[in-house]
Formats: sequence, C-alpha cells, structure tokens
Amino acid sequence: MIKRLSTITRWSVCGLVLAFGAIQADAQATNAAPAAPAVAAPAAAAAPAAPKLTTEQRLIDIESYLNNSSTGPGVDPTDSTKKWTSIAGGPGPGHNAWMMTSTALVLMMTLPGLALFYGGLVRRKNVLSVCAQCFAITGLVTILWWLCGFGLVFGINHGYCDPKTGAAGTSPIGDLQYAAFGFSPFHHDYGANDPQPSVVNSTPNGGYGYWMSQNVYACFQLTFAIITPALIIGGIAERMKFSALVTFIGCWMFIVYFPLAHNVWGVDGYFNGVWNANAPVKAMDFAGGTVVHMSSGWSGLTLALILGKRLGWGKTNFSPHSTVLTFIGASLLWVGWYGFNAGSACAADVVAANAFTTTTLATATASFVWPTMEYFLRGKATVVGFCSGAVAGLVVITPACGYVTPAGGMIIGLIAGTIPFLATSYLKPLLGYDDALDVFGVHAIGGTCGALATGFLADASINGNLTSSGAGGQKLADLCDWSKGHLLYIEQLKVVAFALALSVIGTAIIGFALKYTLGLRPTPEQEEAGLDLSDHGEEGYIL
Repeated sequence: MIKRLSTITRWSVCGLVLAFGAIQADAQATNAAPAAPAVAAPAAAAAPAAPKLTTEQRLIDIESYLNNSSTGPGVDPTDSTKKWTSIAGGPGPGHNAWMMTSTALVLMMTLPGLALFYGGLVRRKNVLSVCAQCFAITGLVTILWWLCGFGLVFGINHGYCDPKTGAAGTSPIGDLQYAAFGFSPFHHDYGANDPQPSVVNSTPNGGYGYWMSQNVYACFQLTFAIITPALIIGGIAERMKFSALVTFIGCWMFIVYFPLAHNVWGVDGYFNGVWNANAPVKAMDFAGGTVVHMSSGWSGLTLALILGKRLGWGKTNFSPHSTVLTFIGASLLWVGWYGFNAGSACAADVVAANAFTTTTLATATASFVWPTMEYFLRGKATVVGFCSGAVAGLVVITPACGYVTPAGGMIIGLIAGTIPFLATSYLKPLLGYDDALDVFGVHAIGGTCGALATGFLADASINGNLTSSGAGGQKLADLCDWSKGHLLYIEQLKVVAFALALSVIGTAIIGFALKYTLGLRPTPEQEEAGLDLSDHGEEGYIL
C-alpha cells in the first residue's frame, strides 16, 4: 500500500508523523510529574521502553486510521520476517468525535423529537402523558442498559467460545461479562483468550469499530434501545396507565429487544450475516429496520389490540391538537436520523457518507410522494402527510442505507411514500384496529418493506463488507451477486419472520400478564379527563 503512494503524499504523511511526534513529546513535557519532595521516595522501576517503529510502520497506522481498518500487529513491509505491534491502540479522534455527535443526535430523536411528534398528534389533554412516557423510558432503559443490557446485546457469550482458542461461537444472547459495564461480581478475566475487551471503557472493541471507544459505542447503542420502546407509545397513546406502561417496557426489553438486537447485530448473533462468518442466516440490517422499527411497530399493534380501542373510537374527533408540534418533532427526527443511519457505520468513512446520502434521498422523496398521494386521492396535501412521509422514508431506508446505491435510495423513497400511506389510509379503516398514531402502518409495515428491499437492492460496490474479503465471506458475497441470483432476499425473509414472531409473541405474553394482574387501562372517568391529569396531575396548556 505504501509503495502506491505518490512521492508528495508519502512526504506529506511523513511530515504529519513528525508533527504528531513533536506534539506528543511537548504534551509529555507539559504534563510532567511535579518536583519530588525534599525526602526522596525509593525510585520506581523503570518502565519498559516504548516500541521503536519505523516510519513505514507509523505510516501504516495512519493509513489504517484514514481507511477505518484495523491496526497491527502486522508484518513489516520492508522485511517480511519482522513482526511489529502498533502503538495506535486507542480510539481515533475523528471517528470518535463523529460517534459522540451521532449519539447526541439519536438521543435528540426521542427527547424532544418523538415527544413533540407524538405529542402534537394526540388530543391536548394527553400531550404531557406522551412527554412523561418518553422521559420515563429514557431513564428506565438507561439503567437497564448499564445494568446488563449492553452485555446481553453486544457482549460475546463466553459459554459458546472455543475453550482452547477463545474464538467466538454463535449464541442466542450475550452474557453478564459487561454487567455494570464490566465492574460487577459477574465479571471474569478470560485473559488472552477473551475475544473482546475485558471491560467497557475507552478502549475500542474491534468487533464493532476499530477507532471508536467502546464506552462511546455503548452510549450510541443505548440511544437506539431508548427510542425503540418509545415508538410503541404510538400504538397505545391516550389509553394506557403510566405505571402499566413502565412495567411493560421493563419486561419488553428483556423478552423482545435484547434477544432480537443480539441476534441481528451482535458479532456472534444468529442473523448477523455481515459480521458473523458462522451465522446460520446471512441477513443484514444496517441501522434497525428489524431491530427498531419492526419490533416496535408489531409490538405496538399487538398491545393496542390487547388494550382495546379508545373511548369514543369512531364517534369522537381524534384529530391532532397541534400540527405545529408534530411538524417540529418530525423535523428534529429527520435531522437526528443522520446520527441514527450514518452513525451506524461506526466511523466517519465512505460507508457513513453513503448512508448519509441515501437517507437524504429516500426521506425527501417519501416526504413528497406521501402528500402527493393525498392530493390525488383526497384532494388536499396535508402537513401531517408531509411529516408522515418523511418519517416513513427514514424508516424504510434504515436497514438499507449503508448497503444500497443512491438510485436504490430513490426507489426506497418511492416505496416509503406509497405502501405505508396505503396501510394507514385504507388498511387501518378496513380492519378497524385503533393504532392511535400509526406506529404499525409506518414502522411495522415500513420496517418490513425496508428489510425486504435490502434483500433486492444491496450492492457490494457500495460496502466492502459485502464482498468475499468481508467477515461474511464468499457466501454473503454470492448472496449479493446478481449473476448468482442475488438470493439475499431469502435471508431477509427469515430475519423478518424472526423479528415479527418474537415481537408479537413476546408482547402478547407481557400484555396479557399485566392485563390480568396490574391492569393496563385507566378508569373510563380518568381516560375521559385525560392522562395528563389522571397520571401526572398536570396540564399541558392553561389558557
């Protein structure tokens, strides 16, 4: 690789190496230890000297950082008999900065984005209940994530590892090695045979990102774990007790979200065809079409059916009380979704750039197609239609954004602007279910469409992980090859079925258990007065 660099590039990078070295030396001098006290302490043993790397080896480290690839240990390009170990073992500042920014953007999607989007769609007497539910879910899920959730989803299950080599196997769920981020009685030191970092700290976990601190990744994925159950609110808005909802979400995370996310995204998951070479199902989900949108959408519908319809359904006006709030919320969701989709590349690299582009194209297209459908079928293009179209576009492109071309993004935008529109406008009245804010029509239907579209539109020229040199190997490359039938859609059907079954069955078990114990609904009088007053003793507006 080094020999391919032009002379100017080689000497420019050499200059960067010397500059970084000078800065590091100056920082070490600036942060030197204070002067020794009058009575000198016994001299400490001298630290081992840092490895002396050649300029060529340092250049390899810099190229690895720029290309978002792994660092040494490697082979000295000037002498194949010499092995060397990289000194660039920490996170890369640029990639880490992008991931921290993405984390903040995705958190903004829930607080305040989703709270405002849903809050504007409900009646004024329930606006605060939506805000409180989003805030409560944020706090509860964060506690569960630190306690054990991150390890159950993204931790390798050591019980399935090769006892001799430590190589990860394929497991249905992670273990408790990362409970309390690795600082708990469940932590065990597996030594050199551990395929992942021992604790969750600033050290990168190469299974998910070469230049990203694992604690940053844990926070990034936390924001996904927050917004997923928050989306369920859209199915049961205005008619579920606050205490029942919080209890439901706590149970749902363990029964549905943690197992689903591990199997689709975990490096040893059964459905992670991109990163698990031994995955029985070679499926893919770039940013959450199945994990986030299908799970929340199908769970929202299931719970809505268990709860029953809102009082006055079909007789009372349930129009949005503030389309302006919904517009602001949808706009924040669009902006935050760049962190959601492009951030899922786990680096500021070419894959992130493609995800950013396809997200923009699909969302803008769907936001135009949806109200256009309204105009020709109903005579008016509504602001709620623009907002719904944008969200549908974001949902459908989510599983595909890092795998499809810009043209594929445009196709997905057309799909997102039509199929979810038909589901919310015609399927919902036809079947008569009370999906209050259309979480099923937009997220369940949209997420399913996106997962299946990925099976037809994924292109190895966009993402090198889909080639034979990627972790998925030749089998995944063949699935994405049109000359060999492009049979990836079959694998996508399998993960769609898994996500649907787990979401519906898990939600039904929890929902019925709570219905006949704690109770799910407020009294008719409380529901008529509004959940703002009955659950929180407050009003959103005092005019």
